[in-house]
Amino acid sequence: MKYSPLAVKQAVRALAAGGVIAHPTESVWGLACDPNNLQAVRRLLELKHRPLEKGLILVSGDTTHFAPFLENLSDEQQKRLDGSWPGPVTWLLPHRDRIPSWVCGMHRSVALRCTDHPFTAALTRAFGGAIVSTSANPAGAQPARNKYQVLRYFGSSLDFVGGGATGSRSAPSEIRDLLSGRVLRASV
Repeated sequence: MKYSPLAVKQAVRALAAGGVIAHPTESVWGLACDPNNLQAVRRLLELKHRPLEKGLILVSGDTTHFAPFLENLSDEQQKRLDGSWPGPVTWLLPHRDRIPSWVCGMHRSVALRCTDHPFTAALTRAFGGAIVSTSANPAGAQPARNKYQVLRYFGSSLDFVGGGATGSRSAPSEIRDLLSGRVLRASV
């Protein structure tokens, strides 16, 4: 799957300026922002009509961006991650108060996914860290499957929309709890 390096640069500039962008993921389009920028996170949540308490997913193409959360894992827990990353599995890990509350919401865990989507992986590497990424749709609506659906939902209210096509997967990422191994959202 090809992507434009220029699009990566444009998306990084938008994120660094506190913007909210739309980008393709493994199966659907995502809305993204800098997780350390409270104003950007609030704007993303307003666009989605999503409450802060629900929490958000952090996505990166580089597991080193998740280093604070990967310390002190058991061999079994590390094997679970290694067996599914990069790929469409989002893992819930204890955040140990190492993340802003506006990312984890009311939860004691943080949701992390190491993406294998070429554009999104390149974007996070160029940005230098994980990004918030949540499905590009208002709450209750179907996730956007293409750029035109993103534009129908959000019009010109986004700071960047691009990055190519989504991956070939048909379902959003599976969500699992790392401590228990329990599946919270199956990939259907």
